[in-house]
Amino acid sequence: MGDLVIENLSKKFKKGDTEFLALEDINLTVRSGEFVTILGPSGCGKTTLLRIIAGLETYSSGTASLDGELITGPGPKRGMVFQEYSLFPWKTVLGNVMFGPLMQGFSKKEAEEKAMSYLNLVGLTEFKNSYPYELSGGMKQRVAIARALANEPEIILMDEPFGALDAQTRNNLQNELLRIWQEEQRTIIFVTHSVDEAVFLSDRIVVLSKRPGKIKKIIEIPIQRPRDRTRPAENAVRNEVLRLLDTNTNCEID
Repeated sequence: MGDLVIENLSKKFKKGDTEFLALEDINLTVRSGEFVTILGPSGCGKTTLLRIIAGLETYSSGTASLDGELITGPGPKRGMVFQEYSLFPWKTVLGNVMFGPLMQGFSKKEAEEKAMSYLNLVGLTEFKNSYPYELSGGMKQRVAIARALANEPEIILMDEPFGALDAQTRNNLQNELLRIWQEEQRTIIFVTHSVDEAVFLSDRIVVLSKRPGKIKKIIEIPIQRPRDRTRPAENAVRNEVLRLLDTNTNCEID
């Protein structure tokens, strides 16, 4: 697995006759196996940047490449987990997780074995025959993570995946995600509005400015895991991030 390299990347959107700049001159390298969080005010381009990396959005200038290959569209090396779960409601938990491997050409038996392996990883084997409407929000998000992992991408892209969950479920899933990340050793790029979440999860935090989104600072977090949200070291990083965000307007912080 290689690095994700973004160089001098900008993105413009057009609404009618008006053009506006969403992202400007983004330069970022994400190393293989790293956990990187993107943080910034609402409308600063966090999700747009994630969608560009996923290949779901084009960029206006600059380059984005993975393993030395330009990103020009969606591909199996990148998996996406959305905030709204986006599961197929007509498929069971097992059917949802099997979908990707089947699309990749695996036999039904191979796809099921692969899906069961990842359902075991997220602790949902006993719910394999359940449908999404029968699951809690946290369980749905576990299925979404298992489905992304079943495609065996190099990078998991996560767009505020825990934003709609209650605080206790969110904290539990943060711990689960770290466990899965350490076991799977995949790269994770994670968008959030939560400073606490970013400090708890990340190797590095990319802080974006208000629109047009530019990288204000990339903060390294040299704190060993497991982390304690109440220790002075974690609080120092949190305060640094908050100071950076305080210079932005329209910033949602929790």
